[in-house]
Amino acid sequence: MPRMTVNDRPVEFDLDPDMPLLFALREAANLTGTKNGAGGADCSCGACMVLVDGAALRSCRITLAEAEGRFITTIEGLSRDRSHPVQQAMVAEQAIQCGFCTPGIVIAAAALLQRNPAPGRDEIAQAIPNICRCGVYPRLVRAIERAGRVVQRRESISAAPAPAIDAADAAELVPALRVPNRSAEGE
Repeated sequence: MPRMTVNDRPVEFDLDPDMPLLFALREAANLTGTKNGAGGADCSCGACMVLVDGAALRSCRITLAEAEGRFITTIEGLSRDRSHPVQQAMVAEQAIQCGFCTPGIVIAAAALLQRNPAPGRDEIAQAIPNICRCGVYPRLVRAIERAGRVVQRRESISAAPAPAIDAADAAELVPALRVPNRSAEGE
């Protein structure tokens, strides 16, 4: 039975060691932020990206046996309160469209910024192999550059409210959010 640490918790999967890590995370561990894109050797979408010992890897290409004894971080484990600089910058730069590929992009960007908090545009392009059909690449690059400035403590972001925050409180924290005036609706 393959054992590993997933999001800082030791886990043991009673599954076929040849199963891709992706399916164990999604189906057995219920960590559905890691998406099932193309899958397998032809995977190019990157939606299944996770950190494996700090490196961004496609979880559809790693078996449970290959993940044995390693530290796995999924999008759920990157930041419980959405406070990771990449998550904050993605919201602030409006670099999220449909959201399908976003977890993989965030994971890849987090790994990049851990290695180099001030990457150039070419390095960003190489580090983010994800295919995004929504076409957010210019905003995505700006978001990663901005997250790098946050990592370097040259900038701060207060873009995304914490999960489960009241809508009215969220609207005060993020001016782009609007909460309908309930009394005006009834008139």
